[in-house]
Amino acid sequence: MIIWIASYPKSGNTWLRALLSSYYYSSNGEFDFTLLNNIDAFPSERYFKSYPDNFERPEDTCKYWLKEQEKINKSKKYTFLKTHNALCKINNNIFTNKENSLGAVYVIRDPRNIVTSLSHHYQLSTKDALKFMLDKKKATFVKKNGRYVAFQPLLSWPLNQSTWLNNKIFPVLTIKYEELISETFTTLTKVINFINKITKSKSSTDRTKIINSIKNCEFEKLKNLEDKQGFSEAPYKKNTDEQIKFFNLGIKNEWRNILDSEIVKDIEIKFEKEMKELGYL
Repeated sequence: MIIWIASYPKSGNTWLRALLSSYYYSSNGEFDFTLLNNIDAFPSERYFKSYPDNFERPEDTCKYWLKEQEKINKSKKYTFLKTHNALCKINNNIFTNKENSLGAVYVIRDPRNIVTSLSHHYQLSTKDALKFMLDKKKATFVKKNGRYVAFQPLLSWPLNQSTWLNNKIFPVLTIKYEELISETFTTLTKVINFINKITKSKSSTDRTKIINSIKNCEFEKLKNLEDKQGFSEAPYKKNTDEQIKFFNLGIKNEWRNILDSEIVKDIEIKFEKEMKELGYL
């Protein structure tokens, strides 16, 4: 059964994946980027490239979402999958169901800091990054050899999180990226306890391994690892084969030091309801 590590883009999903892959897939909390392969992204290109369909429209792969998840679940093991997908229905195709999904951990982040990260990652102005977050029909996709693959309907920032947090299909643990930074041990322990609960695991939480995982996934260590080895998930500069650093600012990504007052005001007006509900205002 699938356990989703879900979030809107640039909300801390990759760091949580690093921590979980270190905890679950190393012997004693070690970490290197190859461990992230244990928590694959879905939907991604590799799940759909074998189909004979032409995939002439971005959303054409949606009809295979459940089929691919059923294949994953044939292993009868618990499988972590990362996604930025909204928990939605496209052309009558649901993203997942209770037969394939056991639960989800959903990461939430202050939208003011999402704007700064989106701006860097997608090489957008902060105004365009905000437009990205407001787009109720926003989706990302990859087009290769004339075929659309890896279609991900994100929807807007408020809609993305509401589809996950208000779902009645399976349990969802919500964590804030800010708490993962300030209270890493407590927050990661909460996530592991949630996973133990939904999997009905009798394993006790390994405190020493959690500490080691946190130590080995510190931002500066991930940044240094990227400097030495590169990082396959890092984006490319537009129209070049040069990658942009993925682990760029980390905890230094503080909107107060980056955004001007005009864009801050705009973000707070547009997302006032959600920010108040989440304690960001």
